[in-house]
Amino acid sequence: MSTLSVPLTPELEKFINSQVKCGRASNKADVVRRALIRLSEDEAVQAVLDASQEVKDGKVLRGDLRELLKKI
Repeated sequence: MSTLSVPLTPELEKFINSQVKCGRASNKADVVRRALIRLSEDEAVQAVLDASQEVKDGKVLRGDLRELLKKI
């Protein structure tokens, strides 16, 4: 596991400390790891929603792949 040093605003540092103090995380690193996991999950959900919207908008290719490639 690697270590990363990141400058934080006073507000972010306060938030991280409050998460540890109230018991939502075991330490500061745990808060940051959870935040990164959440960001990753949010981006995955957004990718699915974007793909779903593309299907609704008709921005998908349907049919035989060989025939579609000939058209491109």
